[in-house]
Amino acid sequence: MGKMPLWADAILVPLISLLLAAFFSAIVILGIGENPVEAFNLMVDGALKRSAGWGYTLYYTTNYIFTGLAVAVAFHARLFNIGGEGQAMIGGVGVALVCLYIPWPHWTLAIIGASTAAALFGAAWAFIPAYLQAKRGSHIVITTIMFNYIAFSVLGYLLVEVLRPTGQMDPASASFPEATHLPNFHEMFAPEGSRMFRGAPANVTFFLSLLACVFVWVLIWKTRLGYDIRSFGFSETAAKYAGTSPVRITVIAMLISGALAGMMSVNTTLGESERLILNSTEGAGFVGIAVALMGRNHPIGILMAALLFGFLAQGGAELALWTDIPRELIVVIQALVILFTGALDNMVRMPLERLFLSFSRKENA
Repeated sequence: MGKMPLWADAILVPLISLLLAAFFSAIVILGIGENPVEAFNLMVDGALKRSAGWGYTLYYTTNYIFTGLAVAVAFHARLFNIGGEGQAMIGGVGVALVCLYIPWPHWTLAIIGASTAAALFGAAWAFIPAYLQAKRGSHIVITTIMFNYIAFSVLGYLLVEVLRPTGQMDPASASFPEATHLPNFHEMFAPEGSRMFRGAPANVTFFLSLLACVFVWVLIWKTRLGYDIRSFGFSETAAKYAGTSPVRITVIAMLISGALAGMMSVNTTLGESERLILNSTEGAGFVGIAVALMGRNHPIGILMAALLFGFLAQGGAELALWTDIPRELIVVIQALVILFTGALDNMVRMPLERLFLSFSRKENA
């Protein structure tokens, strides 16, 4: 069977999958007695028609870019890292330690230190499953799932027993010094006296996530290491024949993946809450899997998919606020997107391939 054009594979297949997910989501909304058109309009109004809505949408987008890139880098080496949630939690510990115990004079230095610490802590948390996969054959899916739960327990212990200020009941660290606070979009872009982006958590970390997209593109498609990662992912046997060490590639790919997931905490812990809290990740590590699937593991696709899921997260909050539609419905919609872009991908792809093949035959006849 002939191959589809690249543009159809990159744009048409995800678009049709997305429309199918939207169609079945509308049926679910109808099933609970709500109007899907009104629900969609409310989501658009709350997420895209106001600057504050954009501020929240881009905040969620930042999280999903980091976790989507983390999944994508590992997947290029045929490793399914679903431990982004735990790696981001431990990355947050690194952010908290450098912000609480190092007297940064300015946020520009603090974000460099926090990003480095988040990446190192996230990578360290990913190293153990990587080593077990590479040296012992322990399946990376099982170990990374387990490490998510271990990370949650470690984080809870540190917040309750170590980092919680004396006399405070809330399981959270002390607030970071004011010099480390990152500028948000209101402070960066709103003219004096303007309400633009007021109250929205989007901050300078969004641009850090864009730099991460560029970094991953250069790494995977422009470097020898990226070539080794991709060749290992296509065929481990061929890569070994060419002299690539499976242990080295497995460990390095997971370290980079863990570092990217850990850097999500710069947005949540330093940029938004300005202290370490228990549930700052809010499931972004798992959403990153859907983002990477829908984005075809390419940084541009991941950026677009992260924007979509950021819209769903903020739009879902608006639905829960103004209608009887529960916010959990957004989880259902996300699951439908994963279903159609991942598990049922061939249901869309194969008819399109037949269609393009028939066009090709007519042109050659």
